[in-house]
Amino acid sequence: MMDRIHPTAIIDPTAEIAASVTIGAYCTIGPRVHIGEDCVLRSHVHVTAMTRMGRGNTIHPYAIVGGDPQDLKFHGEPTWLEMGDFNTIREHATIHRGTGNGGGVTRLGSHNLVMGNVHIAHDTIIGNHCIFANNAMLAGHVHVDDHANIGGGAGLHHFVRVGYCGFVGAMSRVSKDIPPFMLVEGSPAVIRGYNAVMMSRVGMPESELEAVKEAYKRIYRAKGGDGTTKITGLLRDYPTSKALRRLAESIEAVNNGLNGRSLETARKDNKRAARPARA
Repeated sequence: MMDRIHPTAIIDPTAEIAASVTIGAYCTIGPRVHIGEDCVLRSHVHVTAMTRMGRGNTIHPYAIVGGDPQDLKFHGEPTWLEMGDFNTIREHATIHRGTGNGGGVTRLGSHNLVMGNVHIAHDTIIGNHCIFANNAMLAGHVHVDDHANIGGGAGLHHFVRVGYCGFVGAMSRVSKDIPPFMLVEGSPAVIRGYNAVMMSRVGMPESELEAVKEAYKRIYRAKGGDGTTKITGLLRDYPTSKALRRLAESIEAVNNGLNGRSLETARKDNKRAARPARA
């Protein structure tokens, strides 16, 4: 194992590191870190503390993983970053642990690509097979479902949810939830299409693409009419579509205050409690 760890690396004695891990020059591994089999830390990587990492992850130079959350309400309570398998974290990316009042964990699934300078804030939950292009910024409590793609320089407001196969265009300012399969861009971001490319890549049949295309036209392009009535009509016209059912459930959850940005209004913590008094 020592042949795989550069002599300049600094490793806390409480860290648990699998025998097949490779740790390059000037990396630092903090307390209560677990790194699984076949992970590679190139060089100058900082796994700060309280991070559980699966197998096969590759982290590039100057990335900071498991850092303290940038939240004035955080006072050093034990919180975690949990990372799955086969993720790639590129240069200067930052992924912070959770906060005590926000669930206590930030979670990154498996097979994700986090490009250079991406920031993933506290209590964010990310699924599998997602791509975050350079300089994308995710605020706290964001949820990103499987197979989503976040363009370069995009900024996601806290508590925003990006649905399954969602797509955020580069430089977008996202302050509202993005339903499954939808494509948004702009500042502020608005729905401009549906993500047919990713739907095809994940193997969805042509019938599902057609159903989502019709949903986009009726819900987001057609003028007038009630949204609930439109969704009811779509479910009647495409009764076997799993994609439409997923889309309808997502919209209903937002409307009922059970999802995404709507959860911000239900937060129980005092947002101003930890702010320093003005001089």
